[in-house]
Formats: sequence, structure tokens, C-alpha cells
Amino acid sequence: MPTPQPREHPMFVYELHRAAHAELVREAAAQRLGREAARAAKAARRAGRHEPEGRVSTGRDRYAQVA
Repeated sequence: MPTPQPREHPMFVYELHRAAHAELVREAAAQRLGREAARAAKAARRAGRHEPEGRVSTGRDRYAQVA
């Protein structure tokens, strides 16, 4: 009976599966963190709209009107 090759060994296959799973979990966590940061930045921009020391000018009043 021939000995199994290293890639056919059940423990090797299992370790490859665990490594791939761990990588997918890390990628999902990084994407989740990115979405949370984007939401927090958007909320911070929205919260600053009604502050007394908010934005000084809007796009409309930036330039003087021409006759």
C-alpha cells in the first residue's frame, strides 16, 4: 500500500482549510471596520451641519453675483 502524498494527508488538508477560513474572517473584519468608519464619518459630517460654528460658506454664496 503506497503512503499518501503530503497534499493528500487529511491533517494537511484540514490545516489548509483552517488557514483559508482564518483569512476570510480577517478580510470580513477589515471590510466591516471600513464600513463602520465610513458611517461614523458620514454621521460626523451630518452632526456638524447645525452647529453654531459649522461651515462658513456654502457653494452658492462663495462667488459674488455678476450684474
